[in-house]
Amino acid sequence: MSKILLLEDDLSLISGLSFALLKAGYELFTARTLGEADSLWRERIYDLLILDVSLPDGCGFTFCEKVRQSSTVPIIFLTASDEETSVIMGLDMGGDDYITKPFKLAVLMSRIGALLRRSRHFQQADGELCSNGISLKILEGRVYKDGVPMELTAGEYRLLRLFMENPNVILSPEQIMGKLWDCNGNFVDGNTLAVYIRRLRTKIEDDPGRPAKILTVRRMGYKWNTEEQGNGNPDRK
Repeated sequence: MSKILLLEDDLSLISGLSFALLKAGYELFTARTLGEADSLWRERIYDLLILDVSLPDGCGFTFCEKVRQSSTVPIIFLTASDEETSVIMGLDMGGDDYITKPFKLAVLMSRIGALLRRSRHFQQADGELCSNGISLKILEGRVYKDGVPMELTAGEYRLLRLFMENPNVILSPEQIMGKLWDCNGNFVDGNTLAVYIRRLRTKIEDDPGRPAKILTVRRMGYKWNTEEQGNGNPDRK
């Protein structure tokens, strides 16, 4: 039974979500403040977090940052704001999905199921991916560049892993967003993906202005280049 931590202060929403999640077979733990969430987080290991952004004693983004210091557990943000800057901020802090209120319960349940399936797939995988001086240790969930550990957000880690698992394969933006966020562009669009690509490049490329590892293939998408280095194309987007 998957354990879900819900951080939400709206009692009516808590009631509705609790009924649906329990009926679907999930074990639910509910917090209404950051303080309560901190206490519950220390007590057990969870399979997924659902975090409201606006809370009485702070912000769900703050709790996400704390969680990401020690865990790659899937995180869904619930918020009344659908501005692109808020979406990017939530995803860049390590969120896996972002749903604006009001939302359809069926959509949220679908996203929860997709994230849990993807998380189980990552946990079951083993081994190590190595190329371009980058080593991604799947069981550890860690990435090293030339032997030096790197700090990546959960989203950056999944994006890098997707590239490294498909060397020299052109992946369209739609393919990438579908595999990482299981969406059709309603909450994560091409601009958001471009931000992720740029930020990942700043961490793994020797010269982010002339990327040689993650190449932009104009009008088609991106690819992880393991062929002869040195002909990287700068991202002009």
